[in-house]
Amino acid sequence: MVETSKHEITKLLRSWKEGDAQALERLSELVYGRLSRLAGSYLQRERQGHTLETGALVNETFLRLVNQHQVSWRDRAHFFALAAKMMRRVLVDHARRTDSWKRGGSVQTICLHELHDVGVEQQPDLVRLDDALLDLESEDQELANLVVMRYFGGLTRADIAEVLGTSPMTVARRWRTARAWLFAYLSDGETKEGTDDV
Repeated sequence: MVETSKHEITKLLRSWKEGDAQALERLSELVYGRLSRLAGSYLQRERQGHTLETGALVNETFLRLVNQHQVSWRDRAHFFALAAKMMRRVLVDHARRTDSWKRGGSVQTICLHELHDVGVEQQPDLVRLDDALLDLESEDQELANLVVMRYFGGLTRADIAEVLGTSPMTVARRWRTARAWLFAYLSDGETKEGTDDV
């Protein structure tokens, strides 16, 4: 996204918060494309026959975002970080509703990009990843947020650093820690004790 759009999104978020309905309309035009690309990219990694379509995922995510009346929007990175959390919720809610793994259907699998270099051989299902993230949140909220922003939101290290108020180098280090933690968790399906030093 070009620099002018970054600043324009931040400006529109602030105007929308102040009650400008036209700002929301313009904002939706600017972010809908990125949300669509993100959702499309995510759903391409899903099993064949997945019942949630890109448009439905984007629409539901956007509706949940605009209904966040208590949020004090800081900037575009903050917006897309929250969009990542909303997209995660939509996907996990859908996976739990379809409950395909209990009815003998195909498991919804996910591809934890960048986990291949730590040796993950199987792709965990989405509900199992959500369970892992819930456990990670109880140990390290910021680390879990980083995974959500990176995986579900497609945010860059620079974007995540902006949201977390840290450096891209710190984000890269924390991402390695998160991948190792998730690998340990998803390898055997159990919460790892004593993973603070991973």
